[in-house]
Amino acid sequence: MPNDSALDLLQGTLDLLALKAVSLGPLHGYGVLLRIQQLSRNRLEIQQGSLYPALYRLEHEGWIAGEWGQSENNRRARFYRLTAAGRRRLEAEEKKWHEFAGVVGNILKAVPEEL
Repeated sequence: MPNDSALDLLQGTLDLLALKAVSLGPLHGYGVLLRIQQLSRNRLEIQQGSLYPALYRLEHEGWIAGEWGQSENNRRARFYRLTAAGRRRLEAEEKKWHEFAGVVGNILKAVPEEL
């Protein structure tokens, strides 16, 4: 259950966040979820029902590669790593995100006197 200070995830950002999480080192699916929560200082709460289809989609696109292994609690888990194509995609998406955030930031700074 999300807390009051949790932010809603903007549509289309889950892939970017998952790519970033995996770029920091191989992770199993639940580890991706935990890494995103950690990096957001628990401000984002990703639902497993949203994350696993995103991981499948990223793997299908060739941006991450998965292989089966043992998790830290000795369960069978799929571990994901970023591919070269995924690194290029992450760089492109980060650039687009920063440009978008800059544009929105400029709009939010607007005051009537500047119109």
